[in-house]
Amino acid sequence: MSRQASGLMAWVIQRATAVYLALFLTYLLIQFAFDAPADHAALVAWVAHPVVALGLVLLVPLLLAHAWVGIRDALIDYVHVLGLRIGLLTLVAFVFIASGLWAFKAIITAGLQG
Repeated sequence: MSRQASGLMAWVIQRATAVYLALFLTYLLIQFAFDAPADHAALVAWVAHPVVALGLVLLVPLLLAHAWVGIRDALIDYVHVLGLRIGLLTLVAFVFIASGLWAFKAIITAGLQG
C-alpha cells in the first residue's frame, strides 16, 4: 500500500468497524431490554451460546481496531514530539493487547462453563 492510501485504509477500517459495533450494540440493547439474564449463571449461559460467543469474539478485535485508529490518529495529529508519540502509541498498543487477551479469556471461560 502506498503512503497516500494509508489515510483511506484507516477511514475504511473506522467505518467498517463502526457498522459492526452499532449493529452489535443495538442487538445487546434489545436483548437486555426484553430478555435480560436473571442472574450470573443465566448471563454465562447466554454468553456460552455459540452465536453470542461468536459475536463477542468478533466484537473484541473490531472494537480494538476501531479504538486504535481513533487514538492513533489523535496522537499523530496532536502529539508533535516524535519520541513522546511513539511512547504513547506503544503504551496504548500494550494496553489494547492485554485488554484483548483478557476479553478472549473471559469469553472462552464463560463458554466452557456454560
